[in-house]
Amino acid sequence: MAKGKKIYFCQSCGYESTKWAGQCPACKEWNTFVEEIVDKKTAKGVGTHSKDMKDISIKGINEVETVNENRTRTGYSELDRVLGGGIVRGSLVLIGGDPGIGKSTLMLQICRTLSEVGKNVLYVSGEESLEQIKIRANRLGKFSDSLTLLCETNLDIIREVVQKRKPDAVVIDSIQTMYNEDVASAPGSVSQVRESTNLLMQMAKGYNITFFVIGHVTKEGNVAGPRVLEHMVDTVLYFEGDRFASYRILRGVKNRFGSTNEIGVFEMREEGLVEVANPSEYMLQGKPENSSGSVVVCSMEGTRPILVEIQALVCETNFAIPRRTATGADFNRVSLLMAVLEKRARLSMGHCDAYVNIAGGIRINEPAVDLGIVLALISSFKDKPIDDKTLCFGEVGLSGEIRAVSMAEQRLAEASRLGYERCILPEVHKKNVKAPKGMELCFIKNVRDLLSVI
Repeated sequence: MAKGKKIYFCQSCGYESTKWAGQCPACKEWNTFVEEIVDKKTAKGVGTHSKDMKDISIKGINEVETVNENRTRTGYSELDRVLGGGIVRGSLVLIGGDPGIGKSTLMLQICRTLSEVGKNVLYVSGEESLEQIKIRANRLGKFSDSLTLLCETNLDIIREVVQKRKPDAVVIDSIQTMYNEDVASAPGSVSQVRESTNLLMQMAKGYNITFFVIGHVTKEGNVAGPRVLEHMVDTVLYFEGDRFASYRILRGVKNRFGSTNEIGVFEMREEGLVEVANPSEYMLQGKPENSSGSVVVCSMEGTRPILVEIQALVCETNFAIPRRTATGADFNRVSLLMAVLEKRARLSMGHCDAYVNIAGGIRINEPAVDLGIVLALISSFKDKPIDDKTLCFGEVGLSGEIRAVSMAEQRLAEASRLGYERCILPEVHKKNVKAPKGMELCFIKNVRDLLSVI
C-alpha cells in the first residue's frame, strides 16, 4: 500500500503547504495549520477532460439571454426574507450554528412545507438514525410521503441516489460527517470538508437541485473547516441565539441572490420553530418601567426596522482599573463612546465600572445605536430614568456631534405603530423628516444636549 503524503492546510483559508508554519502566508492568521495525509489518487482526472476549440463559445455580455428567477417559497416568510424571496433552484445553501440551536429542526420543517406542495425532498443524515429522525418529526407534525430519508455518509452512494430519484431539494446533515472515498483523510478534516462541498456543488449545478448543507461551527462561531468553504457555496446563513433561550435569529452572511442585511426571527417551542411576525414587540417584552439605564433604540436590519432595548449599568469600581463589559454591542465602540462622554460632555466615568447589554440576545453593530448606548450610560450614571414612551437613534462622532442615519422615516413609522410618543434624533433630519401623528420629535446636535433632554 502506497504511503500518503503529508500536507499542511490552513483552517481559515485552505492554503496548502508542505511545511508547517506558525502564520499562514495567505491570510496571515496564526496557528491555523493542521497536518493531514492525502493520497495522490485524489488528483486523478484533473486536466484530462478538455474541450475542442470549436466547442468553446465566447459571447458579449449583451448577447447573453437571461431567464426569470424561479424561486420556491419555503412556507416561512422569515426564511424567505433572508434568502432574498425564496429558494433558487440549483443553489447551494450552507447553514451554520451552535449545537442544539435548531438547525436540523428548521431543515426538517422546511422539508415538510416543501413536500406538502408536491416537491420531492431527500433528507440525508449522517448523525441520526431513521428512528431518531422520525421521533423528531412526530413532534413537529404530519409529513407527506414526498419526503424521503437516507442515513448515509458516503458521497458516492448519495450521488447515485440523487441521480436515480432526482429530487427537487436535498438536505445534508451535516457536511462534517460526509466523506469522499477519493480523499484519504478522515471525515470532518479540512480536505474532506472541502472536497465534499465541491462534489455537492457539482451535483447542485449539474442536476439543477437545491442543496441545503448543515455545518458545525467552531468556538469562534465560524463554520468548521476552511474559510474557502463559505466561498464555494451560494448562500451562507447563521443561526444565532442562546440554545437555552426561546429566541433564534437567522442571519444571512453571504447571498448571491439577495441582500445580506436581512434577518429572520424565530421562537423555539414544543412544536418546533415558530416565526416571530413582530420582532420589535417581541424584543421589548419584559422591559422595566421607570428604570434608569434603560432606553429603546430603533435599528435597521436590511429593510426591516427593529426596536430593541439597550441597558447600561454604571457604578463605582472597587478595582484599580474599572471594568468594561459589552453584550450584543461592539466592546471597542462602547469604550469609544465613553471616552466621548468624558471629553465632550464632561462626565467623569473613569472611576466607574460600565456594563452595556442589548436585551433579547440580538447583536447589533449599526452606528445608529450609538445614541441609545450614550443615553443609557448617562441615565445610569445620573440615576435618572428615561420616559418609557421615548426612543432614539443616531450616530455619535468623536467630536460629540450626532450624525444622520439612513431610513429615518421608516424608523419613526415603526416607533409610532408601537405607541411611542417621543423620539430623540439628529438635528440634521429636521429638514427632511416629518413627525408621525401623535409623536414629538426632539432634535439634538451633540452629546451635551442630551443632558437637558433626560
